[in-house]
Amino acid sequence: MRKQLKEAKRIVIKVGTSTLIYPNGNINLSAIDQLAFTLSDLRNQGKEIILVSSGAIGVGLNKLNMDKRPPTIPEQQAVAAVGQAELMNIYNQRFLTYSQQIAQLLLTRDVIEYPESRKNVTNTMEQLLQMGIIPVINENDTVAIDELDHLTKFGDNDQLSAIVAQLIQADALIMLSDIDGFFSDNPNTNKKATLFSEINEINDELLQLAGGKGSRFGTGGMYSKLKAAERILEHDGAMILANGKQPKIIFDILNGEMIGTLFI
Repeated sequence: MRKQLKEAKRIVIKVGTSTLIYPNGNINLSAIDQLAFTLSDLRNQGKEIILVSSGAIGVGLNKLNMDKRPPTIPEQQAVAAVGQAELMNIYNQRFLTYSQQIAQLLLTRDVIEYPESRKNVTNTMEQLLQMGIIPVINENDTVAIDELDHLTKFGDNDQLSAIVAQLIQADALIMLSDIDGFFSDNPNTNKKATLFSEINEINDELLQLAGGKGSRFGTGGMYSKLKAAERILEHDGAMILANGKQPKIIFDILNGEMIGTLFI
């Protein structure tokens, strides 16, 4: 099954905040540089790459010297606005080192729900890929909220990456997290937890195995990753969940090596 990953041409890469931010809240420049190098080299190989990146609030907290998320929505959105600009500055600088042009797309759920705007977003992504540009996609945290009759949030970037993969009919979604894949239990607390190498359907038993929220800087726990995988499987796609500590692992994944959990 993994051999078909070698043939993947259009790939969505999702990086969580845990890849971009150290546990102490500082920015992991080494990981960001490695990510820029890897994705630029994949572009040089002729692959089409879309990056779905978390991290706006985490980078914003760092920029504003804040050690925890503020309690109110407007404060969080202000932090995200500062962080998104800073995150794109860092990405721009690192990708240009490898002569790779990137572009920013900030999405809200309602854009995807309405056919006309969905078409516009898809056309933009297709055009960027045609031009050899890597779209960097994030949720527009400054306007995205959940209201009763106007859903603008995706919930998290795990869902967003699965929706993007679906929109542009990607061959694979590679989701980089702070864990080696999907386990039978939390490997941090249970040394006997076993890694699932391959999962072919998402059932209630697996969903119950999934824990709660992620790190203090991120929002996506294992449950949201399984829900994203469920969306991918519904559309006969492939998703790999792997550890993003060293983003160059993407090369090995696309080489068909037994890394992480393959949902197919």
